Amino acid sequence: MTTYVALLRGINVGGKKRVPMQTLRELLVGLGCGAVRTHLNSGNAVFVHEGADEEVLAARLEEAIERELGFSVACIVREGGEIRRVVEANPFAGHEVDPSRFVVTFLAGPADPATVADIDPAAYAPEEFALGEHEVYLHCANGIRDSKLAKVLTERRLRTTGTGRNWNTVTRLADMADGTTGE
Repeated sequence: MTTYVALLRGINVGGKKRVPMQTLRELLVGLGCGAVRTHLNSGNAVFVHEGADEEVLAARLEEAIERELGFSVACIVREGGEIRRVVEANPFAGHEVDPSRFVVTFLAGPADPATVADIDPAAYAPEEFALGEHEVYLHCANGIRDSKLAKVLTERRLRTTGTGRNWNTVTRLADMADGTTGE
């Protein structure tokens, strides 16, 4: 059995695309997942599954949500170890970064340096970003809502679907996937 983390994009925001976490847990169980746990109300689930890969699980979860709830939701699934790798690869480790102003956008495809090559980091200071393997790290020093970089680092520019989580959520999901939390 492999541990996975599912990240749903854009649910339960402003009353739109409501996916109760109990429903999400039930859908995952219906897909053959076990030990399903959710974190917060924003579409984060940790579970175990045997014999499927990330893309297959994501597609099956997207289909189940559309079938059961009548709307489409982009889902990104990562092996639990990948979430831990994202934490360990933190490019801002050792800097004073407020975790509520630090976002990781998990990408459906690989991060391509060519998509951000024309961004002048100095033009956005004190904000900063770094590409990972399948993620973008974004430090919004003055807050996420007013971030100029967040408005630039869009799916259109990155040429792939993405969903963001703040650093507190990322580290919590890594701990849950590691089995180091009681949740």
